Amino acid sequence: MNNIADEILKAIKYAIERTTVNCDRTYKSVIKRIDKKGYVVIDRTGSERTVKCCIPGTEFKVGQSVWIKEPMGDLKGLHICGVV
Repeated sequence: MNNIADEILKAIKYAIERTTVNCDRTYKSVIKRIDKKGYVVIDRTGSERTVKCCIPGTEFKVGQSVWIKEPMGDLKGLHICGVV
């Protein structure tokens, strides 16, 4: 009986680890404005955030649609990762 319980716990642990490996969120947003610190976009909560772009040599214009990545649910790590 103890062996079965251990196997069930291993299966649960494996399932949890597989679901938490990649918790990044990627979603569309629009460049609202550009300031000296970066691009101002709307995050998934509807708030304005100033973010950097991780694509070298890319410049965006106000109103342009972009992909925003939120790594591991960390809004402080929010960045532009692509062009829509």
